[in-house]
Amino acid sequence: MNTSTDSELKFIEDLSQFDFTSNPHGVTHILCIGGSLSFLLDHIRYNISERDYVIMTAGVFPSDFCLSEDCRVITLSFPDSMMDRETIKNNYGVIGHLSLLQDPVIKLSEDDFISCREDLIRLHDKQMKPHLFKEEVIGTLLKAHVLDLYNIHAQTHPEFTEGGRPAIMLRNFISILLQGDYKENRIVDYYADKLCVDPHYLTEVCRRFTHQPASYWINRFTIRELSSLMADPALTFDEIAFRMNFSSVSYFSRYVKKHIGITPSQFRKSLRNSR
Repeated sequence: MNTSTDSELKFIEDLSQFDFTSNPHGVTHILCIGGSLSFLLDHIRYNISERDYVIMTAGVFPSDFCLSEDCRVITLSFPDSMMDRETIKNNYGVIGHLSLLQDPVIKLSEDDFISCREDLIRLHDKQMKPHLFKEEVIGTLLKAHVLDLYNIHAQTHPEFTEGGRPAIMLRNFISILLQGDYKENRIVDYYADKLCVDPHYLTEVCRRFTHQPASYWINRFTIRELSSLMADPALTFDEIAFRMNFSSVSYFSRYVKKHIGITPSQFRKSLRNSR
């Protein structure tokens, strides 16, 4: 259940009943304003308390939500395409996205918490009231809010604002992944060639900034897309394998098993059981 009218942005009333798999291309923001909650994501349990801000990027499926009796949250969801339209395509937007894939939780100061809460309340008010220019107003407010989150995140992650050739190369690498090249190419050499660098150098730069090799990020983006596709029951595994340029369904199945730990069929079954 949500409180949306005709806008793409939705405020979720009951987080415990929200089905993330029904919205695989959605971005979800959760601000904890009281009590506590926890959830599982990528086999990691996150414990959330007051003043924590959680950003779930598209294609991730948290599960096993546990909310305290006094838990109070503000939760909104919107398509990742809306984020693409409404956020400025700056370097930090690219690299910040990568950081959130590693850790979706932002710890807010008291002042930042108050500011974020006021932003979300303002968005909710505009969502609920008639306005001749509702889409434009909501888009502008959302853009300002996301840029505030970029600023908060950047202050606690100064390594992602570092300049110089290595940082620029990493941003360009992630930009290529965000464009969807991983759907056709999952070899580090391909990206190194596009960036005009040695594959070993690309991997070393990725390790320096993210503590993970370049191959990890290629596979991470691939798995995120595969998870979104497998969450759609209308798509057969043959269709998914074709879309993602796997040579066969068996190769696709082995890839999913290797990187997620379960087969595509088991993945879909787990989603049905969690609904």
